[in-house]
Order: sequence, then C-alpha cells, then structure tokens
Amino acid sequence: MCNVCGCGDSHVEGHSHDHSHDHSHDHHSHGHHSHGEHSHSHDHTQPVVIHHHYHHTGDVHHHVHYHGSAAEAQTHHHPKPASSEGTHQPERLENGDLHYGKGEAQVHVSGVSQRQLISLEQDILGKNNHIAQHNREHFVANEQLVLNLVSSPGSGKTTLLTETLNRIKQQYSCAVIEGDQQTSNDAERIRATSVPAIQINTGKGCHLDADMIHKAYHQLEVDKHGVLFIENVGNLVCPASFDLGEHCKVAILSVTEGEEKPLKYPNMFAASDLMLINKIDLLDYVDFDIDACIANAKLVNPNIKVIKVSARTGEGLDAWESWIQQQLGALSSNS
Repeated sequence: MCNVCGCGDSHVEGHSHDHSHDHSHDHHSHGHHSHGEHSHSHDHTQPVVIHHHYHHTGDVHHHVHYHGSAAEAQTHHHPKPASSEGTHQPERLENGDLHYGKGEAQVHVSGVSQRQLISLEQDILGKNNHIAQHNREHFVANEQLVLNLVSSPGSGKTTLLTETLNRIKQQYSCAVIEGDQQTSNDAERIRATSVPAIQINTGKGCHLDADMIHKAYHQLEVDKHGVLFIENVGNLVCPASFDLGEHCKVAILSVTEGEEKPLKYPNMFAASDLMLINKIDLLDYVDFDIDACIANAKLVNPNIKVIKVSARTGEGLDAWESWIQQQLGALSSNS
C-alpha cells in the first residue's frame, strides 16, 4: 500500500462484501437504469473494509494523480530498490530551484522510468474512468445533479454544505457522500439537517475514487431529480485527478488561505467549474486580496465562475443557490 496517497483500505458505512456489482469485468453491462433494477445485499450494522488493489508491476505499488492528459500525470510510488537507469533528473530553474515535473511523465520516481510511469498511469486511470462512467449512467438515469466539493482542510466546506442543505432541502431532494480519512463527524453534522448522508473513511487515502462512490451511492436512499453532494477529502492535489462521475467540481477556497492558492495548485482550479470564496466575513481581519485571487484563478481557468460567500452570515448564499438551480435546470433540459 502506498503510504503517501493511501492506495489501500477505505471504510464505507454499512457496506458489506455481498454486493452484486462486480466491476472487475464489465462496468457498462447495466446501461441506463435506476436503483430499482439492481439487486444489492447490504449489512447496515457495521462498516467493513473495502480493499482497493491497484495493479502493480513487480513490487512497485503505484498511485497516479491525473491532470488533464496522459502526459500530465503525477504518481506516488513505494518501489523496491532499483538501479538509477532511466531515472529522470530534475530541471534546475534559473533561481536554483528544482523542478521534477518536466519529464515525459511530468513526475519523478526513483528507479522508475518515465515510460513506465505513463504506462502505470494509463492502467489506473483507465480503470477508474470506466467505473466513473458507470456512475455517471446511474446519475443521469436518476436525474441527479452531482457536485464534487473540493478544498484544502479548514476551508469551511462542511459548514457551508450544512447551511446550503438547510436552505434548499425543502425545495430539492438532497443527499451527501462524505469523504474523510477518519471519523464520521462530518456525516453526523449532515444528518443533523435531516438529509441522508453516508461516510467514507479513506484511512491513509487522500481522495475519493469512482469505486468508493459507486459503493456508497448504492447505500443511499435518493429520490429522482435531486442534488447529490460529494464532500471530498480535504486536499488540493489528489481529488483533482479522479473522475467520480460527477456533473462538475466546485472548489472552495477560504480567505484565510491566501490568494495565490490557484497558482500553487493549478490542476484543482483548472478542473473546477466554480470557485466559492468562503469566509468573506473575515476579510477585514486577514491579509487577503480577493481580486488577486479571482485573477489568479482566471489565469489557470479562464472559464471558472466565482461566487463570494460566508457560511456564517449567509452573504452570497443566494447566488450559490441560484447557481445550483441553474445547473438543475440545464440537467433537466438535457435529459
């Protein structure tokens, strides 16, 4: 198991090993259908361990972070000792800093060639994307608007989500999949709003993947034509890499983090359709240039939408709610 990005065990609340979906062979055999056409046997009393065995070459356990194209992969490995043959050397920048992302695979792993890394990336991401497409078929069939909420820890993501749910739950059917390394604290906060939620604990894992979402989705009681929020693990790197089958990613950035975040973590903001700048009630107390933050995000992603919000005061939440309503309307018109 990769101890850096946790290619290992995750816990999905209430999920048993007896599950009729086997995605190791044909993930598309079900086509477009609703939950009622599935046979699932679940034990809701105890969480169980789900083993995620990502394929490996020899004893090199790998985990790939995908950023836009096959050439933009970032990969974390724990390889067994190997010779330095084929090892990519970092590019030395003009100021003397080192850049390891300039090779063919745009990542450095000691003892592993750039070609090997690209092959590993294609293997892992191909399998994840296959399951993500199956998830997407479920979401389309059930007319679910699925929003993948991504941020660094401490952005106020869960507080913003609970306030959002309290505002829209009477108008729309809502459900939540919560992702954290440990505890079910956030899921309990969501359930306190009377919205169904299921917790995924990723252990050492730093992101949710499509298979975790598939298993969790079939534990939820969801109505047609609603909103499913996926609150990803707090991390501005890894969740950008994995398609979950969602409608879009929503990046949440608080004013306590710094306006340069979109430039430091460009893949996340490039992958997101919307950036919510949260905790704007603190602008008078922090050194944060909100216009510079928006400009930085636009440099990375010229098409990104931006809404300024405060979960504490409610400022901007009307605009956020209107954006959700627009996405639901577009989803209905396309179905």
